[in-house]
Amino acid sequence: MPMEYITESNRISLIVEGEEMAEVTFPETAPGVFTINHTYVDDRLRGRGIASELVRRAVEEIERQGGRVEATCSYALLWLARNRGCEITSPLSCPIP
Repeated sequence: MPMEYITESNRISLIVEGEEMAEVTFPETAPGVFTINHTYVDDRLRGRGIASELVRRAVEEIERQGGRVEATCSYALLWLARNRGCEITSPLSCPIP
């Protein structure tokens, strides 16, 4: 099954056989601060690590731009805690310097 990740301004999507089936969004919420606020994976693709891959790519893109990562998306908060050692002190944000 052909899959393609597409990076756009503040958004990464996954196209599978011509259909968008997953996405992560990370708007710039303050100068140089990008907040991962939404992660979605179609039910047909869940359990395959796609959400993790989307958040990983978003974090890498934000860092490539020299930005700071924050998250309000519950999945992204857990991912940052597990993969970046972020201590979640609030249910609403988890800044990474």
